[in-house]
Amino acid sequence: MILVGKKAPHFSSSAVVNGSEIVNNFSLDQFLGKKHVVFFFYPADFTFVCPTELIAFQNRIEEFEKRNTVVIGCSTDSQFSHWKWLQTEQKDGGIKGVNYPLVADGANTIAENYGVLAGEYEYNEKGEATFIGSAQAYRGLFLIDKNGVVQHQVVNNMPLGRSVEETLRMVDALKTVLPITLQITKNLISCLRIAASFMERFFYVELFSFVKFELDLFIYEVKFG
Repeated sequence: MILVGKKAPHFSSSAVVNGSEIVNNFSLDQFLGKKHVVFFFYPADFTFVCPTELIAFQNRIEEFEKRNTVVIGCSTDSQFSHWKWLQTEQKDGGIKGVNYPLVADGANTIAENYGVLAGEYEYNEKGEATFIGSAQAYRGLFLIDKNGVVQHQVVNNMPLGRSVEETLRMVDALKTVLPITLQITKNLISCLRIAASFMERFFYVELFSFVKFELDLFIYEVKFG
């Protein structure tokens, strides 16, 4: 599933924030218009590769904050499993010291909507669902801009970790490209306004009205996606 260029799927779920606080109704909506989001999935709590990766993100968290970007992890474990793992010392396989949010996806719906769920549901003639495969998430990572649009995604199989350095590079790329794109769009809008005004003076009013309507529609889509 390719989500690049599309709105990030909405969710509202329990999560553990600040390393110990369980909250309900956590969603990415709180960052709209404010921050970029690195939203990544990992297979499960208390596994071998996962703590190394999650701790690596925490070790560079200030670099993300400098870029006005938040980091959020997610797995199909419960919020209580997240909490327990966050209280476990790193020498014992835990991730104590990680302070960014960990979202609980016990129903598998978030992973499924982001296209990273390892298994899938099959339905019989009675409409009864049976889950086939592993109820865990592949190592997906999604870079979501302030407008809630996915700008970058990568999905690895479970044993393959991701590079925090590469994630930072993609955040830098996003912060460089977006201002350029915005300026080009502003220039295009200015040109279209001049063309519309010219049509109003020298051509048919009906044609001007049509062009103005299309221009207003274009500006609305640029602003609000």
